Amino acid sequence: MIREHDLVVLKRDKGEWGLEAVDVGTVVLIYPHGGYMVEFVDHEGNTLALLGLAEEEVAPLRGPALLRAKSP
Repeated sequence: MIREHDLVVLKRDKGEWGLEAVDVGTVVLIYPHGGYMVEFVDHEGNTLALLGLAEEEVAPLRGPALLRAKSP
């Protein structure tokens, strides 16, 4: 079960936002009828994208994970 403030992994590229599958975001809102508002930030905490995503577009981040830096 995904909750607000959980880290999630993007399952599909969102090229128009510069995001790729496996990018990590934070759930900031759960929509009452399904889906999530997810914030993606850079290493300084600046918002790169704030997207409304369907449940099938994200997966919960589970277990140990290595977050990698990528160039814009």
